[in-house]
Amino acid sequence: MATIQLKRIYEPIAPADGYRVLVDRLWPRGLKKENTHINEWVKDIAPSDELRHWFNHEPEKWNEFKKRYRAELKENDSVAKMKAILKDHLLVTFLYGAKDEEHNQAAALKDFFK
Repeated sequence: MATIQLKRIYEPIAPADGYRVLVDRLWPRGLKKENTHINEWVKDIAPSDELRHWFNHEPEKWNEFKKRYRAELKENDSVAKMKAILKDHLLVTFLYGAKDEEHNQAAALKDFFK
């Protein structure tokens, strides 16, 4: 399985990014698709709108968010697609738009695929 890295989509593109996968449900504000150099956008792997709104990027809800997100992922058809991506590439970077680099769905998703 691939090595998974995390990176804000607003950070500069680098050769060390490997295969770039956007894991946000919503397109990041202020960015044009042609300037992001993503290889794939797997928006359905992101948390449900309900869970995303509940979490609201509040760090004190982080542990409960991860638990609820993991439960959603167990029922999510996009997990198979992501497993295929991780199988086909040595290095995959999960891209996300959140400002909090520690408490975001990409970090929870990385833990899910460990």
